[in-house]
Amino acid sequence: MSKIHLYDTILSPLVTEKSTNLSEQNKIVFKVPSKSNKKNLKKNIEKIFKVNVTKINIINKQNRIKLTRGRKIKVSGYKKAIVTLKKGQSIDLTTGI
Repeated sequence: MSKIHLYDTILSPLVTEKSTNLSEQNKIVFKVPSKSNKKNLKKNIEKIFKVNVTKINIINKQNRIKLTRGRKIKVSGYKKAIVTLKKGQSIDLTTGI
């Protein structure tokens, strides 16, 4: 599998207050494509970042309608993966890939 295909499995890291608090527990949150699965994510994250993944939880955020200035706007959904790393390991998201 080439490097391009490895990087296609991760769209971006999600940096929010909640995901920052999860980083204390060796957990990292990524936005992933809607067709991705746990096995491929685990294998690709281990190859890209050279860490050991112990667990992956996937959450599917549904589409929703938001009311802005009296107009209805569709907010597209996405899939996010919470990756738990082996104790003592970490991924530095500030350096970029």
